[in-house]
Amino acid sequence: MRQHGKKYWFLFSFFSYTFFTLSYAGSTTPIRVSVLEFGTVNWTLTTIKSNQLDIKNGFELIIQPLASTQAGKIALHTGAADIIVSDWMWVARQRGMASDYLFAPYSSTAGAVVVDGQSTITDISHLVGKRLGIAGGPLDKNWLLLRALALKKGVNLDNDVEKIFAAPPLLSHLIQQGKLDALINFWHYNARLKADGYRQLLDTHDIIHQLGIDATLPILGYVFSQSWGNSQAIMINRFLSASRQAADLLCHSDQHWAAIVPLTRTADVSTQALLRQDYCNGRVKPFTPIDTQAIARVYSILSDIGGKDLVGSNKLLDSSLFWNESYER
Repeated sequence: MRQHGKKYWFLFSFFSYTFFTLSYAGSTTPIRVSVLEFGTVNWTLTTIKSNQLDIKNGFELIIQPLASTQAGKIALHTGAADIIVSDWMWVARQRGMASDYLFAPYSSTAGAVVVDGQSTITDISHLVGKRLGIAGGPLDKNWLLLRALALKKGVNLDNDVEKIFAAPPLLSHLIQQGKLDALINFWHYNARLKADGYRQLLDTHDIIHQLGIDATLPILGYVFSQSWGNSQAIMINRFLSASRQAADLLCHSDQHWAAIVPLTRTADVSTQALLRQDYCNGRVKPFTPIDTQAIARVYSILSDIGGKDLVGSNKLLDSSLFWNESYER
């Protein structure tokens, strides 16, 4: 009799669990995320999908790979995507033009100034008269902040260096050919150079700290419309939680990291290790008011250097652009 009871209890538990799981999975909310096909955020999103962290957190992640960042911005604007990845400067500018976008921090991994390992350049003042490659264009945050720090030291880099603006892969190629003395590039391109013997002079966080702002700030974030956020607050927070869970898996589990190594598009073990190290160093915690105040100070510096071409008429940061995870509607 006791054995029959255990059997029935096991069957009841099994079918109850199965019913609950199927019901829960069937009620998941889809979240469409449009990202660059070969962007590093895919490491996170792929880990979410392959480990069913989306389903476990009550939503269904739909990854929409795109060919350019501009395509992602168009997808968000037209409603073809729920979320894209961008920086808070872009969000601030869009809000100044009547868009309602919000920013939830994703990564603090920053761009940096890189020189040849044998270079005599050891300070930004040594860049005077040199050929400097710059990714992202004249209004790139890394370049503008470097200019601000140089001005603090009495150097006008905008006038005193030979500026070469180009796409990140081309800049890496140029410095390897000896056609650049230094470059400002995005972190994953720099990781490849560092694995090849190049030296990081300073990154954007170093610059911010030397400008008197003692904080490590997010660089990129998940961006979505406030109207969508108002209706999907709980799902957004679950998505952000899944994103952090995926990052932790990649940083603490060699097995999970190995699963996304093909996405790094390099067979070099040293490069893979540097990419992983920089990715993991960029993990962010939920936002705080102190972070908002620090970003407002950085924004003010960028506004002074970049002017209207960068910020439009918004000389001060609209601090309401940051998503508050503690607020569930």
